[in-house]
Amino acid sequence: MHNPHLAQSNVVEVDTVLFLKEKLQHRACEPEDHIKRHGHRRNAASCIPKPLLVGRNCIFFSHFRWQILSKEEQPLPELSSSSEREGSDLRKRRTLLIGTGEEEGGKAANCEIRELARKAQHITGFYIYTSRKMSSQTKIKKDKEIIAEYETQVKEIRNQLVEQFKCLEQQSEARIQLLQDLQEFFRRKAEIQLEYSRSLEKLAERFSSKIRGPRKEQHLLSSVNCWYLVLNQTRRESRDHATLNDIYINNVIVRLAQISEDVIRLFKKSKEIGIQMHEELVKVTNELYTVMKTYHMYHTESISAESKLKEAEKQEEKQFSKSGDLNVNLLRHEDRPQRRSSVRKIEKMKEKRQAKYSENKLKCTKARNDYLLNLTATNAVVAKYYIHDVSDMIDCCDLGYHASLARTLRTYLSAEYNLETSRHEGLDIIENAVDNLDPRSDKHKIMDMYNQVFCPPMRFEFLPHMGDEVCQVSAQQPVQTELLMRYHQLQSRLATLKIENEEVRKTLDATMQTLQDMLTVEDFDVSDAFQHSRSTESIKSVASESYMSKLNIAKRRANQQETEVFYFTKFKEYLNGSNLIIKLQAKHDLLKQTLGEGERAECGTTRPPTLPPKPQKLRKPRPRSIYNHKLFNGNMESFIKDSGQPIPLVVESCIRYINLYGLQQQGIFRVPGSQVEVNDIKNSFERGEDPLVDDQSDHDINSVAGVLKLYFRGLENPLFPKERFLDLISTVKLESSAERAHHIQQIIVTLPRTIIIVMRYLFAFLNHLSQYSDENMMDPYNLAICFGPTLMPIPEGQDPVACQAHVNEVIKTIIIHHEVIFPSLRELDGPVYEKCMTGGEEY
Repeated sequence: MHNPHLAQSNVVEVDTVLFLKEKLQHRACEPEDHIKRHGHRRNAASCIPKPLLVGRNCIFFSHFRWQILSKEEQPLPELSSSSEREGSDLRKRRTLLIGTGEEEGGKAANCEIRELARKAQHITGFYIYTSRKMSSQTKIKKDKEIIAEYETQVKEIRNQLVEQFKCLEQQSEARIQLLQDLQEFFRRKAEIQLEYSRSLEKLAERFSSKIRGPRKEQHLLSSVNCWYLVLNQTRRESRDHATLNDIYINNVIVRLAQISEDVIRLFKKSKEIGIQMHEELVKVTNELYTVMKTYHMYHTESISAESKLKEAEKQEEKQFSKSGDLNVNLLRHEDRPQRRSSVRKIEKMKEKRQAKYSENKLKCTKARNDYLLNLTATNAVVAKYYIHDVSDMIDCCDLGYHASLARTLRTYLSAEYNLETSRHEGLDIIENAVDNLDPRSDKHKIMDMYNQVFCPPMRFEFLPHMGDEVCQVSAQQPVQTELLMRYHQLQSRLATLKIENEEVRKTLDATMQTLQDMLTVEDFDVSDAFQHSRSTESIKSVASESYMSKLNIAKRRANQQETEVFYFTKFKEYLNGSNLIIKLQAKHDLLKQTLGEGERAECGTTRPPTLPPKPQKLRKPRPRSIYNHKLFNGNMESFIKDSGQPIPLVVESCIRYINLYGLQQQGIFRVPGSQVEVNDIKNSFERGEDPLVDDQSDHDINSVAGVLKLYFRGLENPLFPKERFLDLISTVKLESSAERAHHIQQIIVTLPRTIIIVMRYLFAFLNHLSQYSDENMMDPYNLAICFGPTLMPIPEGQDPVACQAHVNEVIKTIIIHHEVIFPSLRELDGPVYEKCMTGGEEY
């Protein structure tokens, strides 16, 4: 019941109210008596009129008057009478916990009681205070989260139901649009059939007149024969397409219109059933929400009753413990009945709360069971709807659609097949001609028709110079040793080249197979274009994934062109390799034949040629020289002036040795030699000796080449002065190699005469060495990579990565165009490199 006095104060949630009830003498305390006793007047809200409030197991009796004083307004009044002092003692010792359930009274009364318990500090006849905040924010928050989570889940389900209808409606609209497009298509195609049948004959006649002009032999080619047959078949087809017009107009289009009406009607009926199923789902979820709320309410009451029961048990234990501590003899006779009455009241309160707890516990159990049963039923209904009912509803929308469309399209196919039957004979003839397409046969026919163009030319014959009658390779001494060495080098080189070219051939065959797979893929079957898939989505998928879609065509052509580029790259590599093998094999076979005949002439046997012992040269050794300047790591100009050697000994001797024994050496200047041997040869040259003078090929060619590079790399001033580095690099910007060589020549002529002579000698040798690149694999570019950093080091302050490629290009240009760049013997006197050296020259 509502209390107007308490309603004036602010309401604050307080869940547990503890109060000590003392039954004093029944007296009515008027305000004047209160003033006399306590020295102050009670405020208007301090007196609680009858009937008092009832709620949460808290009963406030009407024969008590309450005084509500805040802690700050007034301290606890002192009791004047002995009974009041005794009552104070009792209030301190005996407390009674009253529970927090809501079995009696309404929410308004509960709020008033909780507000009273929060504010009251002293009440005549009672002490009321809060024990704990049982309705914590955490619990409230948890309950709200549970409700919010459930509502969110239900909201998602409802949104899904709405979206389902939208999807089905979109599907229906897409089908209607498809059927309309098909009707328009067949209507237009029916019009085209008449025009098409008239145009085919004109088309065939026009192209027939074009192919009558060329040579009569052309029809012998399989491709031209197919073209003739296609034109003949076109004439036959022109007589058959007129019949399709009537079938499209009076049969196919009428069927499509009927299917459109069926789609609209079936969707409306399916939607009505779907709305009914959605209402059932909403009803089930609402029932589950109601049962869940009921379970939450009873569970809350059960927790409250349990809390009250525990507090009562604690109060009872505390009461008995205090009773045992007091001496019974000290109690006055008139106080004993009052204490027994208090104990009995506590026991009755405990029994009442025990019964209330059991009752609430049972209610909570029943509510929980009901909630779980409804939860299982709701989940079952929802699962059935999503797993079975939705699929059945979609089936209702699709009822007869695909079958009717299939019948319509089969009518179309029947017409096309009948048309095809009429031209079957001609198509069989064309198919037979297509099967007989033979590129090899056409190639031979073309070469036979133009045999004069494709006939091999006459062989080149040896043209003797000025009466020279020797027309065979001479294998006699002293060139036999050189030929034998070259024969073995060719043999080794051929073995390597054949292995490499065989790998290239395998790659080429695999690439050709890939190309053939791309070119012969069976993409000619267009039967899918005359079949309808089961849904609009599948039609889009088939259209996008079709082999002839624009995207797939672009991808296939890109892959085909990429494979073709790779094929032609490998084909070019294979041709170059096979040509190189043919050249080297011809040289090898001729050397083998020549050396074999020379061996038989000398030894009278046909055993394979072997390397004969090297002949001892009767040469006068070069005297040891003493120089005032260092050879290695020195100044080349000063050395030349001091020694009188236009070409330093180390350069001339190493180049001569490589000319005699290493022009065919694979990887020369790229493959490093033995460091020990390089140091030995270097030290010999430093002492003024020539370790290569005996013309014995005991030294490793790579070590001799390493000494030559070491000499130029260690020069105090590089062969190409650093002052002209930027000038030389700038010539790379010129696109024409001839123009670039001319600019380099203009720079070279400004260098000292001694340097130009050495450059001319060195680059003539490098050019000669590059002419054997078929055997030594060192073309001008590879030689430039080896000699670029040695002859033209990059100065400090320049980017090595950016400049090195330009340096290599400059060196490559000088190797190729050395005759243009350097002055001739008539223009500049000095030693000139000779391509054919005998090794018997005197120094």
